[in-house]
Amino acid sequence: MIRDMVASFMEDKVMPNVERIEHQEKGLMKQILKEAAEQGLLGAEIPEQYGGMELDILSLMLIGEQVARLASFSVSFGAHSGIGTAPVLYFANDKLKEKYLPKLATGELISSYALTENHSGSDALAARTKATLSEDGQHYILNGSKMWITNGGFADVSMVFAKVDGDKFTCFAVETDWEGFSAAAEEKKMGLKGSSTTALNLDNVKVPVENLVGEIGKGHKVALNVLNLGRFKLGAWCTAASKFAMNDAIGYAKERTQFGKHLVEFGAIQQKIGQMVTETWIGDCMNYRTAGMIDKSIKAVEAGDTAGKLAAIEEYVIECSILKVKCSEQLDFVVDESVQLLGGYGYSAEYPVERAYRDSRINRIFEGTNEINRLTITGMLLKRAMGGRLALMERLMGLQQEMSERNFGKIEDGPLGREIYLANASRKATLLAAGLAVNVIGMNKPEENHQEQMMAIADMVMEVYAQDSAVLRCQKLVSERGEEKTAIERDVVTVFVQQSAERVRNRARTLLADVIEDTKELETNLMAVEALLNKTPAGTCAPLRRIAARAIELGRFPF
Repeated sequence: MIRDMVASFMEDKVMPNVERIEHQEKGLMKQILKEAAEQGLLGAEIPEQYGGMELDILSLMLIGEQVARLASFSVSFGAHSGIGTAPVLYFANDKLKEKYLPKLATGELISSYALTENHSGSDALAARTKATLSEDGQHYILNGSKMWITNGGFADVSMVFAKVDGDKFTCFAVETDWEGFSAAAEEKKMGLKGSSTTALNLDNVKVPVENLVGEIGKGHKVALNVLNLGRFKLGAWCTAASKFAMNDAIGYAKERTQFGKHLVEFGAIQQKIGQMVTETWIGDCMNYRTAGMIDKSIKAVEAGDTAGKLAAIEEYVIECSILKVKCSEQLDFVVDESVQLLGGYGYSAEYPVERAYRDSRINRIFEGTNEINRLTITGMLLKRAMGGRLALMERLMGLQQEMSERNFGKIEDGPLGREIYLANASRKATLLAAGLAVNVIGMNKPEENHQEQMMAIADMVMEVYAQDSAVLRCQKLVSERGEEKTAIERDVVTVFVQQSAERVRNRARTLLADVIEDTKELETNLMAVEALLNKTPAGTCAPLRRIAARAIELGRFPF
């Protein structure tokens, strides 16, 4: 019901205005956002007591999947309803919530999120914007500037981060019509041309002390938790955007003829379509799995307990970073292949895939660059290991004992037997390589000197999470529908797990070579990785053709 409602809104209100949006017709984006508010979409995450719907995480994901149809709208929508609302929703006191949340839900106020500065992008805590308490103690005086702010040209309120007393990183709700607040001209961008992106300038802006969001000096908690939510949503949006781009490409390839055949009749094209479908379905598996886990945790929290809800979400910071990285890179792959399928027409602005290609690139940069998120994945794992929440070294020793006993496991008969084995073997290879690497790089601030190794570990962890998610979802589908009715899903899992396990194998070998100097020790551990993952490969050509055939038959993403 929610998905259909949002799909209808996009079809009726957004897509007929694509050209007007992309040319930034003055007032149009704000008008459409207000129309979205009339459907309840801007208040989807806001509690009912403040005029919202307080939907669960899965429902929020379904909304995001539909608004992803046009990237310029989706980022404007997300900047308001997500990161532009979450600081007040999760960190403000009751009085500030009562002041702003109802108006944010109805669209009376449109919000932006002002964290990035010219000198502090990934290093957000290096912000130079200052907040000084006035002599009468009634206001904070803000001075500084912000950069790359979505909705900056028309927002009514902005979540601005500044340093109190020069070092206490803090968040404030700042209304944009207050004296001294101004937005610069619109940035000229590669993509997202329909969204407003500006710098913001604050020149002695007087912000009432009651507009403090959260606590003084705790702005990093606001920023990082809000970004965590944003990363989860971005993963779902990227996967949905992949489907829209793919649908356009498949439709074109079904009609286009070369050498007397439709493009979709060529094996090379079928391979591309099959791989696009595979990568996108895996994104779905990860997104829905994560949404389900977060929703389950939130349901254990008492209604109205926003702090408890936030803590439940925070437990999945690693998974949220995985989704952000994997799905943004998956989207880049899909839009690139979509352009390739269209050939020269894919380079023409007359076709939607040209816009999708340009719009996609930013996803690997904002909400924390993919490099920062890779470091976050490994950094959080090591932090949990140091805190006793993750028995990394104990598991490594147990695995080494298994290896010494030549207990590598075997491929069982039955559906998904090979895939279940490879997913488990990939997990073991990752544990082995990561554990041995940590013995060398240490757990205390390895990001200072060992970022390459941390990123290698993150790559393997992401592959393992993707494999697990795919196998678990397919197992559930097989149990519900039987083998015959899940043939295409099993083909997808066969292809992906085979390819992913090979990536884990290669990453593990390289990582071990980077951290182990003793030749004999290195050879011993490389042999263990080979014993786990060097299995006779499953062929991927035939399953990719079957996957493509289903997508071609339907003329779209087939699931």
